[in-house]
Amino acid sequence: MTTDKKKFIIKTPDGQTADLTNATTLRSNNLYPFGRHNYSIYESPEGVFVRGFNSGEREIMLTGFEIIDEATARNYKHTYTREDE
Repeated sequence: MTTDKKKFIIKTPDGQTADLTNATTLRSNNLYPFGRHNYSIYESPEGVFVRGFNSGEREIMLTGFEIIDEATARNYKHTYTREDE
C-alpha cells in the first residue's frame, strides 16, 4: 500500500477516519510552543466535522482527533488558554 504524503487523513481513537486534505478550517489556535491551548475545527468537503486537539505535547501541534456534529463545530468554545512560561 502506498502512502500519499500530500493527504491529510485522520483516524479517531474509535477507528473512524476522515480526509481533511481539502477541508476548511473553521477556527483554530495553533501557537508554538504547543500545548492544551492548541486546537482546530475542520469541515471536510463531505460535511464531516472534526476537532483536532493537543493533549499537552509541547512539540506536536495536534495529538488527537474526534468527529463532532455540526452544531458543536460551529459553536465550539475551547476550554484551555495559552499559559506563557
